[in-house]
Amino acid sequence: MFQPDDRCAYNRPAEPMDGFNTGEAMAAKILVIDDDPNVQRLLTYTLKQEGYEVLVASDGAEGFRLWSAEVPALILLDIMLPKVDGYQVATKIRAEEGSAAHVPIIMLTAEREVEQKVRGLRAGADDYLIKPFHPAELLARIKSLLARFAPRDLLVGRPPLGRVLAFYGAKGGVGTTTIAINAAIALHRELGRKVVLVDANLQFGDHRVFLDLGLDRKSIIDVVTAPSIDLDLIKQVLVHHDSGIDLLLAPPSPETAELVTEEHMPQILDHLRSLFDYVIVDIDKRLDEINLKILDQADQFFVVMTADLSCLKNVRLVLETIGHLGVEPGKVHLVLNRSNAFTGISMKNAESALKRTIEFQVINEYRGAISALNSGAPFMYTKADSPLGRSLLDFGRTIDKTASGTPQPALGTR
Repeated sequence: MFQPDDRCAYNRPAEPMDGFNTGEAMAAKILVIDDDPNVQRLLTYTLKQEGYEVLVASDGAEGFRLWSAEVPALILLDIMLPKVDGYQVATKIRAEEGSAAHVPIIMLTAEREVEQKVRGLRAGADDYLIKPFHPAELLARIKSLLARFAPRDLLVGRPPLGRVLAFYGAKGGVGTTTIAINAAIALHRELGRKVVLVDANLQFGDHRVFLDLGLDRKSIIDVVTAPSIDLDLIKQVLVHHDSGIDLLLAPPSPETAELVTEEHMPQILDHLRSLFDYVIVDIDKRLDEINLKILDQADQFFVVMTADLSCLKNVRLVLETIGHLGVEPGKVHLVLNRSNAFTGISMKNAESALKRTIEFQVINEYRGAISALNSGAPFMYTKADSPLGRSLLDFGRTIDKTASGTPQPALGTR
């Protein structure tokens, strides 16, 4: 049996995602030939999350037909198949393709005997995996074989979108950190994206509290105090959360925050862009040099607000300030949190006062939100089907639809 990676949300099927196309290369097409529906589902999720196009066949005869008709870049082939077994499929493919072409074949089996492995390799398999296996091992073997046999213009995996999304609270207590954390989890668990969450509230970051993480976890301080900042260092410092997202935590104590300078943030964000689809940055309310650098780097800037007079006043000031700083109006978006809470000010009135549209709304479910906060378990992780969870998922889907519709070029490799 395929062994699910606990970093991935295998309890839910991924949103359909076409192969990522840069305009110069096509996503690799992988044919899965396996009669177990659970294995089919899990392999399809894993491969689509990496950006591959996936074809599925439930028996050897159908698999051979799809190979001939669709010309996949690689085949994952189970041995124990109805009608025609995996050995026969591999033998027929090698006989038909001749010496002019070679489709890589990875055989999948629960058999551990050396004789079975030798038989598979003699039938024409290029590699052999014994179930259960880890998704990371499977993906590594796929990429290795595609690098050897695939055409140069074929992508061996989807480049990361590399989008930086900054979340800013118009005043304290509007729920910015709650929205940033749960939007990150929604983008990963529900939409299959690779996400890192950066706590840029450097003096008093709350991500450790919200996610029940101790002060012993590494933080951005471990990055900026190193002799040089590179990808390997950042990978070592990132903290992995059970929900599947990665974290770059704020300093464990306020006095160390001053070690992070405005020069550090662009370097860090550039590296994170090359590793993740989304870099979600939760920044504090000060529009200081560090936060302005983050704003310069951000593809989208979300101002989180509530419908009360003091918050509306702050939002107006923020919009005026960043307008004077030359920030593109198109990348600034207003998010009305607790949109169904009674404050005496309707959304229409708020839009009229601000003279602009409020693009996003997140509903009010105070009891669920405060319970998640006090337990250190975000509601998108434990109660994604709650009304609040569904509201955040709608928010995440809108963000993702916009971003994936205008993908950014990869800034590096995984």
